Amino acid sequence: MTTRFSILLAVIFLTACNSSNKENAVLPKNSNDSAFTNVKDRAWWKEAVVYQIYPRSFKDSDGDGVGDLKGIISKLDYLKSLGIDAIWLNPIYTSPNDDNGYDISDYRSIMKEFGTMEDFDALLKGMHERGIKLVMDLVVNHSSDEHEWFKQSRSSRTNPYRNYYHWWPAEKGKPTYRWSFFDVKSEAWRYDTLTNAYYLHYFSKKQPDLNWENPKVRQEVYDIMKFWLNKGIDGFRMDAFQFASKDTSWPVLPKGYEKNVIKYYGDGPHLHDYLQEMNREVYSKYNVMSVAEGAGSSPEDAMKFVDPDRKELNIAYHFESVDIGKTLNDYGLVNYKKIFSRYDSVFKDKGWLAIFMANHDQPRMVSKFGNDDSANREASSKLLSTFVLTMRGTPFYFNGDELGMSNIRFNNIEDYNDVATRNQYENLKNTSGDLKSFLEDKKQTSRDNGRTPFQWNTEINAGFTLGKPWLKINPNYTTVNVAVQEKDSNSVLTYFKKIVALRKNSPALIYGSYKLYDEKNPNVFAYTRTFNTEKYLILLNFSNTKTDFILPDELKSFTRLVLTNYTTVTAINFTGNSIQLQPWQSVILK
Repeated sequence: MTTRFSILLAVIFLTACNSSNKENAVLPKNSNDSAFTNVKDRAWWKEAVVYQIYPRSFKDSDGDGVGDLKGIISKLDYLKSLGIDAIWLNPIYTSPNDDNGYDISDYRSIMKEFGTMEDFDALLKGMHERGIKLVMDLVVNHSSDEHEWFKQSRSSRTNPYRNYYHWWPAEKGKPTYRWSFFDVKSEAWRYDTLTNAYYLHYFSKKQPDLNWENPKVRQEVYDIMKFWLNKGIDGFRMDAFQFASKDTSWPVLPKGYEKNVIKYYGDGPHLHDYLQEMNREVYSKYNVMSVAEGAGSSPEDAMKFVDPDRKELNIAYHFESVDIGKTLNDYGLVNYKKIFSRYDSVFKDKGWLAIFMANHDQPRMVSKFGNDDSANREASSKLLSTFVLTMRGTPFYFNGDELGMSNIRFNNIEDYNDVATRNQYENLKNTSGDLKSFLEDKKQTSRDNGRTPFQWNTEINAGFTLGKPWLKINPNYTTVNVAVQEKDSNSVLTYFKKIVALRKNSPALIYGSYKLYDEKNPNVFAYTRTFNTEKYLILLNFSNTKTDFILPDELKSFTRLVLTNYTTVTAINFTGNSIQLQPWQSVILK
């Protein structure tokens, strides 16, 4: 690196830092639409920043310890202040709550704990008034066993609703083994004495799988979709739909197949026929976001869901980037980079991906992919936000991650609410398994880590509720909360707002091409995003140590510092042809 280049970067950096004691970038307040005039195939769902709300844990308005719709309404101005464009709302339909709302007993009504349909209408109106769209979960691989369809289905073998679900008559013997995600014994066929038959449930025993082979079921679902879309919602995220199509000849599957269950359960024989029919019947008639959860077991599988020529869905939400084990450190950054580069190679010319590092089914982002100790939590939280908001695809961001909320790490099984964790524990208990090791593992991996109540302030129960919260609140709420961070111009929350604003004003960060550099570097994730003459270089140090990144000749032209998650002048150093990155430092150059 030339001395002139080093001095230029240093001057730019000093200027950025000296403009304010703590502000590290000057960003536009609003997206500059004129910058997008040369973009082809623009779509709002490509440009949106999606913020996921887990309603049970967001804000309680009535003191019962459970978040609700009025609670969300009370925080709409906060949501607007984030700069986000859309909210993905986890299920709010009527449900017995065996799996926290993913077991639905009435698709056209609101769970009483969450409020009323009038509350929902007010929420939707308030969001749209603030320019925020609403995307809801569509949970139709299965229903609740308390849904009227299933009550009728199990009442007799001749009931008109019998074929709404998968049944196996017991006189034929035990059905071919199928593994279940949530069952205590991991068995997906459950015997029902009422009609001497087994029904199928890939998830909990209270979540019987719907029979998508039956056209009446499909039409019921399309009618449900139209009901909500006609209310004015802006799309659906399709929960577990990759499992909807089954091979109903029920062939024997290879021993141990559950270790790669997506390969055998996903992308069934008629799945894409159903999606194309759904598109014709519903999606083609609305300008909405449609998200495929799971989307197969490879980039090629994922493309089938969102290839525009196939007319199915528009965003592929694959799991490979989060299904890496307990931590990124265990998996290795080099392997992680390969995942994103492999997907980008398939999606670079068509199709569209979701980019995310956390959701309601994952531990906290900073605890899995960053470092949540006191010395590194803030920097690594900001770095992870930088990654999610600068990769090609629509960012999906989980509530609380903008504060750097971390895993709570429960010690006792009684503290857990999650049906998967509780049933796995029960199975180990029944089979004399190692319960101590299991609980230690769940401190890092349980879904409840990401479901603890949102941390609003330092008041009782973090300002989430005046009652007893449905799930314990992370003790770090006294320092990690909205009230504290809104007053700090260098907080994780403030940084999140900056990186959101940067993305929304930058065609390159949304539509630009992606190119990986130094792919074998075990600490640094380095890539460029390029659209026409707009180019960004993003450098991310995924480590606890200072790391030198050697700049190839083609990257030496990036001389303008746009944003970094460090604020001191010494935070970025130049030695020869390398940039020294601080632990968990992110740098965006232009």
